[in-house]
Amino acid sequence: MSNNNNHPLGEAPWFHVIFSTGLGTGFCPGAPGTAGAFLALLIWYLIAWLCAPATVVIVTAALVVVTTVAGAWTSNVMERYWGEDPRSVVIDEFVGTWIPCLVALVPGNLKYTLFLGFFGFAMFRVIDIVKTPLARKLERVPNGWGVMLDDVLAGFYALILTLMLRYILLNTAIH
Repeated sequence: MSNNNNHPLGEAPWFHVIFSTGLGTGFCPGAPGTAGAFLALLIWYLIAWLCAPATVVIVTAALVVVTTVAGAWTSNVMERYWGEDPRSVVIDEFVGTWIPCLVALVPGNLKYTLFLGFFGFAMFRVIDIVKTPLARKLERVPNGWGVMLDDVLAGFYALILTLMLRYILLNTAIH
């Protein structure tokens, strides 16, 4: 996210406002990115609860791909109305949260699934806030892609950490 915290929010198409702000979570005062990421986590928990394990991974992967592409499109539109990388646009946090969730599901173990999902969410938020040098470069990619790609990168870093913790938890639990 840029330092564009106080840019006036101009009139924008309602679909893009609803989608790009993560169903309005982008308007939460204080930490809109965290609010959006947490809603994404709750959506993933619902998917994990409702679907068979193999389906959860497929649905999550589809959400990551579709939301990344649609998020770049809507972010590009919103930048025309609200300025570069507006604070209220949090659709990128959804993608960043869902990426570590690709490895968070532990079939038959709700406790580990909940823990790993939350761990992935937390690691994504920390990494996204800290910003690696590569993430700073990705933010400069034009046409809405910069908004999305730095969070995709942070999500992949969080996925690696979540996968490492999953390995430790599952191998410790066996012995």
